[in-house]
Amino acid sequence: MSDSFERRRQALEEEFFKKQNQALLEKLRDQMETSQPKAVLSKITGISDAKVLDTLVALHVNHETLAAFALYPLVEVAWADGRVDDREREALLAAAAEQGIEPGTAVHDAFERLLRDEPTPAVREAWHAWARALRERVEPADAAKIATSLSSQARAVAEASGGFLGIGRRVNDREQVVIDGIDKAFRA
Repeated sequence: MSDSFERRRQALEEEFFKKQNQALLEKLRDQMETSQPKAVLSKITGISDAKVLDTLVALHVNHETLAAFALYPLVEVAWADGRVDDREREALLAAAAEQGIEPGTAVHDAFERLLRDEPTPAVREAWHAWARALRERVEPADAAKIATSLSSQARAVAEASGGFLGIGRRVNDREQVVIDGIDKAFRA
């Protein structure tokens, strides 16, 4: 009997220290992101351009919110006509949900922040730098899959409010430029 109690005691002790170590690692990572956000972003994205990293830090991009930033071109497509309408917003949120971005999470909040403001050249440049860095880290076939998926989602956002009464051109020229840019970013 005492043997089973001893094993149970050891298991509980190991679990306790495992949780403590996990909490300490989380705290250390949070401190690192707070004190050296550019260094952390550079490490997780592969981006070394200080200007681009400054833009990412200003956008509050970190290990948790990078998934939202990856969908930036979809936001740019929605803003192509100068505003985001309800149908585009629904399409954007559906695309985010497809990527596992659920309401009430930090990544969803980051995605909502991207939606709120009209895209800027600095954010566009930061996204393209991220795409280039990712393209260099993955196999060409995987980069092509990412491009195809993002382009498809961007087209769905563009088509959400395109045309008049469902008739006519569903994707305008400005939206097409953004969609073509996604392809170029991953296939260059």
